Amino acid sequence: MSRNPGRPLSPHLTIWRWGPHMLVSILHRATGVGLAVAAGIGFVWWLVAAATGPEAYATFLSVATSWFGYLVAIGLTWAFFQHMFSGLRHFVLDIGAGYELKVNRTAALVTMAGSLLITFAIWAPILLRAASKGAQ
Repeated sequence: MSRNPGRPLSPHLTIWRWGPHMLVSILHRATGVGLAVAAGIGFVWWLVAAATGPEAYATFLSVATSWFGYLVAIGLTWAFFQHMFSGLRHFVLDIGAGYELKVNRTAALVTMAGSLLITFAIWAPILLRAASKGAQ
């Protein structure tokens, strides 16, 4: 198959400069997949544990409230807000606004910072309360 010299070549990734908009786009896809998989596994495990009996549910609860369970929950919280804010950013782009380079870059940075701040705002009181109960 011969190439038509009148048509441009597809740009390769090496000519693009990395920017926050590219990271947010990749994170949007990754958090969507991660939320679907992790939430599906967690929900099925919770249902099976609840249906199996008190011992199985106690095992589920002990894992969910362990340091690992908290780590997974914090990660899912961040992924949820990252995905949500990125979706809102894409909604703004879909209506035709925010394509200016400076606005696009700022919106991408706000998306990432916002997801981290909201996650911290939610989990800091929870972890502080858990730590104070553990100290008693």
